[in-house]
This record gives sequence, structure tokens and C-alpha cells, in this order.
Amino acid sequence: MTVSLRSLAILPLLAVAVPTAHAATLEQMAGQMIVVGFQGDDVDDASVKALQAEIAAGRLGGVMLLKTNVKSLDAVTAMNAAFRAASPDLPPFITVDQEGGAVERLTEDVGFKEIPNAAAIAAANTPDEAEAIYSTMAASLADLGFSVNFGPVADLNVNTSNQVIAKFGRSFSVDPEVVTAYDQAFIKGHHAAGMLTALKHFPGHGSSTADSHEGFVDITETWQPVELEPYRALIASGDIDMVMVGHLYHADYADAGKQTPSSLSSQWITGVLREDLGFDGVVISDDLEMGAIRDHFTLEETVIMAVSAGMDVLLFSNTAKYRAGLGQEILDILVATAEADPAFAARIEQSYERIVALKAGIQ
Repeated sequence: MTVSLRSLAILPLLAVAVPTAHAATLEQMAGQMIVVGFQGDDVDDASVKALQAEIAAGRLGGVMLLKTNVKSLDAVTAMNAAFRAASPDLPPFITVDQEGGAVERLTEDVGFKEIPNAAAIAAANTPDEAEAIYSTMAASLADLGFSVNFGPVADLNVNTSNQVIAKFGRSFSVDPEVVTAYDQAFIKGHHAAGMLTALKHFPGHGSSTADSHEGFVDITETWQPVELEPYRALIASGDIDMVMVGHLYHADYADAGKQTPSSLSSQWITGVLREDLGFDGVVISDDLEMGAIRDHFTLEETVIMAVSAGMDVLLFSNTAKYRAGLGQEILDILVATAEADPAFAARIEQSYERIVALKAGIQ
């Protein structure tokens, strides 16, 4: 990654020259906040062509590829090239979950070289050696046309019986300094390849006793402030592109009388992440179709609450109940709410400025 990209990620918004011509309308600004999954695995699929049109029109900020979208590396390369060509001046986020180990969308079955999970990487390699491993993987992702990898995991291995982190070796360590060192190795390796990253899962999933993919997760009695330390250190270093917020409920950081998960909580996003830890970059949600969200909130509630809480990018895998028009549904909610509420419209503009500043460095 170039020095200019790292700098853009941490510059105050007023210091960034935002090309407003990219978003002459509220709809186009709001569109940049939406990243969706899709059905299709070939550049000639109707679904892929429809996404290209939405990206070109500024109604969609990016796409997420899952394993079902990967039939071959050549097919992935062609799709990603088409997505990029749809908006060359303001490129889409082309995203993937490729941590290594069990969490990967590209596998040896299609000719992609797999790497071990975080726990195994940390056990067998120094941070410098890990950086080389991640740099090689990131270069392969970049060659396929991806611009964002959803990692590294900043969760501490607090609960060794954890169903979603410890079970799959997704944490580098229980020690926040060790986690920080390997997170930094992951980030630097990706930056060397021109890839953006997303530190996850804020405010910390490692102490949880349940899986937010499946349903409601209460961390009130298990979460510890030390779980913020990797975020604190990496924000101070200026290396972070995005922070991904999980769907974790803590009674002390929820709306009065409500069980507000962190992804919809202004206490966590605006209060802790932005004000206390000083992060002014792009904040992206974990998949907003996970059980922790879809079982408790409507689509409209989810979108409005997330943006009001300070979320910049809304990530929807579009797997719970696939709709080709999901991106448009989300966009309609954003625009209608903004037209009725100037404060909400201001939030969209703020998110747009952060997103454009980050995208300015996509290679």
C-alpha cells in the first residue's frame, strides 16, 4: 500500500479533498454506504450485470463475494474487473473474508493457496514472518481484483470455549500486545499489496459465550475493557483502514430499556470507538443479516439505527432471504429517512466523505 493511502485513512476529514462531483445527489452519497452479497459466479450472469449497473449509477458502494460466488479464479477475476470498470473514478469496495484456516472464501479447490488460522500463525511464526505470509496472500487477492479483506481479527482469546473465535483458532492470543503485533503484521502485509483491511470484531467477541451468526449475544458479564487494547494501539499507530463492529449486546452500552447490539449502538460507535479511542475512519458493520440482527430488528430499523449510531458502511450478505433488489431497498430507506431528517442526511454526508477519502487510495 502506498504512503498516501495510509495518510488518507487518518487525515481529518476537512483536510481531504472530497470529489463531490462523484455524488451530486443524496442517493449517490447514500449508495456508497451499501455493500451487498449476490448470487452468481460468472461475469455474464444477469445478477452480476445488474450489480455493475448499480455501481455505475452510484447506487451501490461495493460487493461481497462468498464461497458460492467462486467457481474458478479466472471467473472471480473477470467479475471483479467488471465491478471495477463500472466505476473507475470511485471504485467499489470488492470485499472478501479470507482470514486463513476455517474462514476463507477462496480455497485450494479452485487453486488458491490456503494459509493456517491466526492461532497457528502466531504459534509458529514471528510477527515479521507472519507479515510475509499475509503479504503473499494479500498479493494473490489483489491479483484477483479484490480491494478489501475483512481482517485481521482483534478479538482476544479470553474464552477458550468460545463458539465463533476460539473454536476456529481465529484469535492470535489472549495477550493484547501479541494480538496487536500480529494484527499489525496482517495489516502491513495487506498494505504492501495495495489491499484495505477491516479490524474486527469491535468491541470484542473473544469473551462471548454465544455466536452472533445464530442469534442474540450478551457480553455484559463476560466482556473486559482489555479487549479494546488492540484497537487503542492500532488506532494510535494510524494503520487502520476500517473497523468492523460486531453484533454484541452489553447492558452498559445500550439504549435505555433496549437490548441494542454494538452495531446499532451510538454508545459503542460514537462514544467509545470515535470519542474515547479517537477513530475517525470508516466504520463497517459485520453482516447485518446475522441472527443477532435479523431476529430482532426489521430492515428499516436496522438501517436507520446503524447509521444514526455512526455506522458508515452497511454490510449485507444477502443470504438470509435473497433479493436481487436488496441494495435498492436499503437505499430507499436511507434516502427517505434523510429527506425527512436533516440530521440523518448529515450523517450520510459524513459517511460519504470518509468512504471517498479511503477509496482514493484503492489500487
